[in-house]
Amino acid sequence: DLLKSNGVPIPKTVIISRDRRKDLDTLGEELGFPLVLKIPDGSFSRGVFKVNDRTELLDMAGKLFKSSDLLLAQEFLYTEFDWRVGILNKTPLFVCQYFMSKEHWQIYNHEPGQKTGNRAGDFKTFRVEDAPEVVVKTALKAANLIGNGLYGVDLKQTAKGVVVIEVNDNPNIDHGIEDAVLKENLYRTIVEDIVWRL
Repeated sequence: DLLKSNGVPIPKTVIISRDRRKDLDTLGEELGFPLVLKIPDGSFSRGVFKVNDRTELLDMAGKLFKSSDLLLAQEFLYTEFDWRVGILNKTPLFVCQYFMSKEHWQIYNHEPGQKTGNRAGDFKTFRVEDAPEVVVKTALKAANLIGNGLYGVDLKQTAKGVVVIEVNDNPNIDHGIEDAVLKENLYRTIVEDIVWRL
């Protein structure tokens, strides 16, 4: 709601609560199938599911409502990769492309029986100034509405433009991936900011 009311582009999104399950009945008309159903506090593609029709929607919603009071439903937007912009204190630190796992619609494939090498897609890290300006500006606008902490803004670049999928308030920073450009300076910047805040 915060992003939407401030003109930050997002996929069509509907919040469904456990006590208003009847709202599931209109999701197909509102968002179309397939659609994405997820819990609000998922991570690394866990708790995020694609449902192809009403039967799958009702089945998956029933399972997810056992552990969550709220579910998010979003229109399905397939892209070959997602963008992640790391932001600290309203300043972009890193920009990554995360490619989809082999023959899968997500960056991580948690389905049983996956070979280790097929579980995660590839990545590419950019200098902030080399990333598409619209991606960085959109990510900054989204994160700045929330605060001045450390955020990882996930975006998709579609034929209709760039949309924010989510703003993570506890983004992963993995050696050799998010730090591929700034290296030690990435960690130094974060530690200096923590010291400054203290």
